[in-house]
Amino acid sequence: MLGTMNATRSPRPPTRTDRLLAALGGVLSGYVALAVADLLAGRIRREAGPVTAVGDVLVDRTPSAVEQWAIRTFGESDKAVLMLGILLVLGLIAAALGVLALRHRAAAAAGILGFGVIGALAAVSRPDSDSALDAVPSLVGAVAGAVLLYVLIGRLLAPGAGELPEAAARGDRRSFLVVAAATGLAATAAAALGRAAGTPAGEGVTASRRALRLPRPVSPAPAVPPGAQLDVPGIGPFITPNKDFYRVDTALVVPGVDADDWRLRVHGEGVRRELSLTLPELMSRPVVERDITLACVSNEVGGDLVGNARWLGVRLADLLREAGVRPPSEGGPADQLVARSVDGMTIGTPVEDVMDGRDSLLAFGMNGEPLPLDHGFPVRMIVPGLYGYVSACKWIESIELTTFDAYDAYWVPRGWAARAPVKTQSRIDTPRALARLDAGTVMIAGVAWAQHRGIARVEVRVDDGPWRQARLGTEDSRDTWRQWVHPWQAGPGRHTLTVRATDGAGVTQPERRTDTMPDGAAGWHSVVVTVGGS
Repeated sequence: MLGTMNATRSPRPPTRTDRLLAALGGVLSGYVALAVADLLAGRIRREAGPVTAVGDVLVDRTPSAVEQWAIRTFGESDKAVLMLGILLVLGLIAAALGVLALRHRAAAAAGILGFGVIGALAAVSRPDSDSALDAVPSLVGAVAGAVLLYVLIGRLLAPGAGELPEAAARGDRRSFLVVAAATGLAATAAAALGRAAGTPAGEGVTASRRALRLPRPVSPAPAVPPGAQLDVPGIGPFITPNKDFYRVDTALVVPGVDADDWRLRVHGEGVRRELSLTLPELMSRPVVERDITLACVSNEVGGDLVGNARWLGVRLADLLREAGVRPPSEGGPADQLVARSVDGMTIGTPVEDVMDGRDSLLAFGMNGEPLPLDHGFPVRMIVPGLYGYVSACKWIESIELTTFDAYDAYWVPRGWAARAPVKTQSRIDTPRALARLDAGTVMIAGVAWAQHRGIARVEVRVDDGPWRQARLGTEDSRDTWRQWVHPWQAGPGRHTLTVRATDGAGVTQPERRTDTMPDGAAGWHSVVVTVGGS
């Protein structure tokens, strides 16, 4: 009879310890769900992972003001911060579901399944998704997490344990902890193994980049002229190394495009002969090499989202003319070129600017090597004189000729201007803001840029004194930045150093500072320094 009574008793009321362990079980179940999903995404497509898929949706729906705040605050770490934030929110929700499971195990398990459905929908709704398989990681991971939560809570509150001695209750918790520890270790090992092994696609992309042999240019870039790189400690290098080149894009996972599978389609209004090119076919055309400075529209006054590199590629204007495209000035019907990336990003560029004689490129080389994966391998666009968001499409796969009236590219509905020539800018690299200096000669130095117009003059002012002309480094081309330096006899006290530049068209950058939206920041860059006694 005692056995019959025990079989029908209700679970004991949960204690504070039970609730803590249940929260831990919820977090562990969420971790296992993500680990399983990540393992499967590694074999299918990294972008199909639930955190990445949901993060991409959030990026697309985040107001531009918030995006700019994130870039200002976290710089190139903004994506890592977003992913960490998503994981933190998921962890808190998973802990709450664990506590809920003490009363409603099935409902809590269904909650984890619900998040799996959200991740699956996010994955298959992405512009770069072309298969229902993208839903598999989120769904399978959620099932694993839901089952684990159901089992763990069942171990924690075994039926009939309420009238057993406390030692027996501790035994239930011990069983819970054993299962939790074993599952956590297994999930960690599986996730680590999956990441170490990499994806078949990822391995293929890396191998194809390593095997790519860049062609020799028929029009090589001239050697960087003597004097372009000033011998001033603290000034940035004239050519920015690939590892230091800024990266701003919306891709939470760098798209992996195998060079052997890449194709470019050129189509749209005014295209008399549609083109579809492989990478070897593109590289078989006349190849040019040019030094070009790129700048991000998110770069604030004095910021470092700008860099100069030596690019290798094919003139985009030549390719468009091969397709029969004419610019508007020659009667062509299309005034906008919409470049599309493999991840769905669209970049709108004025056709007239691409075809006005500047060195607009479809680039496959950067500083003597194939494009790095995070800078657009295998091919990206480069248009001197335009901010990147209207010109520098990475991982490009399509070029469509259309009009600005007919189509708004990705950034335009988010409040950015459809056309955005680079504004004349200058920056003080040394001395740094708030530096403490010795009295005597101090070299004030930095860079200035106005791509496709060039820099004609840079001036420096100390406090409210007169403007003094700085010495410019030798010009490489009007499409690159120029370094500058000015010797200052620094006296004791607190001083404000200010710089301004005048471009090749005779336009001096304005004093008043403006925000980066909608078409790039403007204003003079200043730093405050303190000089000690002699």
